[in-house]
Amino acid sequence: MQDISVGVDMIEIDRIAATLERFGTRFLERVYTADEIAYCRGRAPQLAARFAAKEATMKALGTGTRGIGWREVEVTRKRSGEPEIALHGRADARARKLGIDRLAVSLSHSRTHAVASVVGRLS
Repeated sequence: MQDISVGVDMIEIDRIAATLERFGTRFLERVYTADEIAYCRGRAPQLAARFAAKEATMKALGTGTRGIGWREVEVTRKRSGEPEIALHGRADARARKLGIDRLAVSLSHSRTHAVASVVGRLS
């Protein structure tokens, strides 16, 4: 049996919408990569799902939001449309240190909440 590392996060979509309304571009550029911003086009449910995925990834890496920048965890999409996690900088270094060689992510949202689950495979 291989070891795994798991992180889960849920956030209120209204919370992301309010933060976006209050801080606009400053918030987007602090938390999201240019590709994430382009994909989401200001849509709060998509932004919230990605925010949750970033937090869930940080939990799976055992850091929480300390020591890893928001933009060092990126939600990308495979050709199929399936989301995946790309790690950069300190997040990538942390994963390598832990021996995490693959991360799987699942995103979902309702009218009020977004949730993400991340599972890392430890080699």
